[in-house]
Amino acid sequence: MTDSWSLNASDGELLIRTGVTGRAARMGHQLTIAVTCWRATVSWKDAEPVGAVLAVEVGSLEVLRGEGGVKGLSAPEKALVKSNALRSLDAGRYPEIRFTADAIDMTDDGYRLTGTLRIRGRSREHVIALRTEDLGHAWRMSAESKVRQSDYGVKPYSLLMGSVRVADEVSVSFTAVHAKGDRVAGGRF
Repeated sequence: MTDSWSLNASDGELLIRTGVTGRAARMGHQLTIAVTCWRATVSWKDAEPVGAVLAVEVGSLEVLRGEGGVKGLSAPEKALVKSNALRSLDAGRYPEIRFTADAIDMTDDGYRLTGTLRIRGRSREHVIALRTEDLGHAWRMSAESKVRQSDYGVKPYSLLMGSVRVADEVSVSFTAVHAKGDRVAGGRF
């Protein structure tokens, strides 16, 4: 028997966290950016997951906050940060980021997803450790993964002639809850 789950931003959250580097890094902000439009599909065969796809709409990035820096981020500064991020990702030409898991292996606390991450037209192998937790009526899934922007041709934003730069490596975190009644019994899910 084959079926699938569908998840989106109403089921959880997808966040990107950046760091700051450069001689004047203290002036910059460590950003937390929400992806407000994403969808994930998990394919099942019998009681085991056999495939997963996560698609992110690049234009849906929203700057939630900036920690550190000389002062807090104002609304116009958040809009500028978003504009810079969309330009760095070339969102007009590459409106989607996609992770496709080709292999899913059970681990002690969830699953190991091995597949391809495609950003800005470039693809690389990527591995995600997905943790699962039984809530009784539902499953909670969570993951955190590091992505080096330069691996995908993304030039991290900088200012003051490179004295303040967004760190090349960003952290992507995912959490979602899915009701048990939406799937057949068996397996870890």
